[in-house]
Amino acid sequence: MKRSGVADLYLHPGRAPRWLLKRMTAMADALFQVMVDEHGPHECLRRIGDPLWFQALSNVLGFDWDSSGTTTVLCGVLQSILQPDLHGLIAIGGKGARSRQVPAKLVSLSNELDVSEKQCHDWVYASRMTAKVDSAALQDGYNLYHHMFFLEPENGIWTVVQQGMDPGTKTSRRYHWLSEDLNSFVEEPHSGLISGKAQKQVLDLTAHESRECREICTEIANEERPEQVRRQFFQLKPPPPYHEATLLNWSTTSDVDPSQRSLIAYHRVLPKQMDWSAVKRVYDIQPKNFEELLAIRGVGANTLRGLALLSEMVYGKPPSWEDPVRMTFAFGGKDGIPFPVNRSTYDEAIRFLENAVDRAKLDQKEKLQAFRQLRKCLAHPLVAVS
Repeated sequence: MKRSGVADLYLHPGRAPRWLLKRMTAMADALFQVMVDEHGPHECLRRIGDPLWFQALSNVLGFDWDSSGTTTVLCGVLQSILQPDLHGLIAIGGKGARSRQVPAKLVSLSNELDVSEKQCHDWVYASRMTAKVDSAALQDGYNLYHHMFFLEPENGIWTVVQQGMDPGTKTSRRYHWLSEDLNSFVEEPHSGLISGKAQKQVLDLTAHESRECREICTEIANEERPEQVRRQFFQLKPPPPYHEATLLNWSTTSDVDPSQRSLIAYHRVLPKQMDWSAVKRVYDIQPKNFEELLAIRGVGANTLRGLALLSEMVYGKPPSWEDPVRMTFAFGGKDGIPFPVNRSTYDEAIRFLENAVDRAKLDQKEKLQAFRQLRKCLAHPLVAVS
């Protein structure tokens, strides 16, 4: 992963006021016309795939930098302005029901844009897999509720921006994907993440360190009959009253007192139940690899967690339990932690947006406000977490 970071993204209820949306829409339209003319739609997609640039763009347009609405409002604004004939870009998706409509809308593009059915099928697969990875393969306590698919139809390049919420901490986490940098949907696939909090324990089956675990999960599901998997699963569950015991109870390196079990993150808790019909479906289909396993309908968070725990406890191949959001942005920190600021990259990001604002057809007052907001955003100190 190239960019990840931690910043406060609090869940803010309500809607953005109409006057602000009107202003953001007008400014975004002017900025993207300039950016597409000068850099092309491909570069615009690359920028949207960068969580820091995305955050800065929202700030330039006038939205609060520290709000979960950064994602939902900005994506809504971009969806309203981006047109294939003008910008070479399309944005599809949104919150809730709109996110679930993305595959059907992508299929409809085969007629509207004269693209092949195979190309549309690839886009639909990408939409479904990005959502599946961030809801099942990466179990971080944030429930996805927003999914936006940005597309350059001419070259088939896409970017996905989706967001999840943690009702307990009232914070959100944003996941960025970019197809041009994507080598695998299931290993280090993100172009960046930004979160309101770094979790202590996250089941990350997309980590490079989880590669052997992914292989074992696939082998278990393929080679062992569902009743055997079921028997192994229940052998891991201790007798009452500790039905929700964790891996730490079996780990030879653990000295966790049983009375403290409830304090351990639920990500390392055995699922109360697995979808045994999904386990049987996997056995019948015989996926060739973990990506094919993940793509099977019905294979969700509980099924993957159960298989990952079997991989660790029975076969000695543990997954990664480290949160992928563990350091500040790639620009670095002013104190040299986690690494010194890359001045050329930092300055280039500033120049990119400043140039777009300067060339945009905006009145002088709007330009001054945009410059002020941009400098405020980029000057805000981000906290590095190890």
